[in-house]
Amino acid sequence: MHRVKFVDSPAGCEDLRRSLDQAGAAAVDCEAAGFHRYTDRLCLVQVSVPGRTFVLDPLATPVVDSLRPSLEDPSRPVLMHGASFDLRLLRRDLGLAVAGLVDTQVLATFAGEAAVGLQALLENRLGVRVSKKFQRADWAARPLSREMIDYAAGDTCHLHRLAEVLSEAVRRKGRERWASEECLRIEQAAAQPAETTAMDPVTRVKGASKLDDRTVTALRAALRWRDEIAKARDRAPFRVVGNEALLAAARDRPADPAALAAVHGFPRKLAQGAPGQALMKALQEVEAMPEEALVPCPPARRDARHPTRPDPAVDRLKEARNRAASALNLERGHLVANSVLSAVAATRPKNLAALATVPGMRQWQVEALGEELLAALRA
Repeated sequence: MHRVKFVDSPAGCEDLRRSLDQAGAAAVDCEAAGFHRYTDRLCLVQVSVPGRTFVLDPLATPVVDSLRPSLEDPSRPVLMHGASFDLRLLRRDLGLAVAGLVDTQVLATFAGEAAVGLQALLENRLGVRVSKKFQRADWAARPLSREMIDYAAGDTCHLHRLAEVLSEAVRRKGRERWASEECLRIEQAAAQPAETTAMDPVTRVKGASKLDDRTVTALRAALRWRDEIAKARDRAPFRVVGNEALLAAARDRPADPAALAAVHGFPRKLAQGAPGQALMKALQEVEAMPEEALVPCPPARRDARHPTRPDPAVDRLKEARNRAASALNLERGHLVANSVLSAVAATRPKNLAALATVPGMRQWQVEALGEELLAALRA
């Protein structure tokens, strides 16, 4: 019988630590609040060992000292699924640098699974059906119901069995080193500093590039207004006002509360209160700006790895990759991404050693289809 324990006190953390000390591997998952809250803060950490799952509340009690000895030990496997985001979350909010990662999504990819999502794998490989009831839950809300706690535990309590099944499938294909390298790459990527380059918020709004400069400037002011409200209320920005409604308000620039409330999708209460007045003031200020003060939408960023003129070598590389993907029963993008093929075409490596130095190229990829890629370059 699998037991689930909710941990929101130091005593529970000590129980967790003893269990981790006795276990050979730990399965880990996280729940964040980005869908509901302004920031995607860490709200829960689920940890499973054979027979037990601990659902930790890092908002209620310090948990890092109980986790660090096991999760940072590279000799002890840490089982996760689609680990990239959670690894960054654990590092940012707890200062944890997970080592010994075994990502079951990576294993599923190299096992040739068509569907690599956790729910699909649990059902197809283990016959376990997982509820989606709390998929969009607000994990920052307290108290948590027992049903929510049990739901969270479901993300890790089956990972030991799933990892065993998938590891055996990967072993039979002789791809253990491929999986190990990819898991290590995910660990290393999580250790890299997050990109801090400021991005113009209008570039995240669909259709902004087609707007005139005044409307783009109004949209930028409206997005700044929404962000201030979202931060003050600790709500995800889209839950304050959706992009479509904000874009319509920026386009129409309504001058009275009734007109703002009439914008499709704009909350009436927000339109008729002080926040609505602040938005209309900001839009009216944009309306009064001289042409030279308007800031247009930034041009789309061109990836430096992609040449301005089509390179025939890229098409040949894609054809070689696609043939290898079919032979290996791997998704094309999982085998080698198009962006990496473009980098290969741009650098024109002459041998396997040079191919391995191309940004984004991994050693297992060189092993899997390096000769085919070099032949495609020579063609």
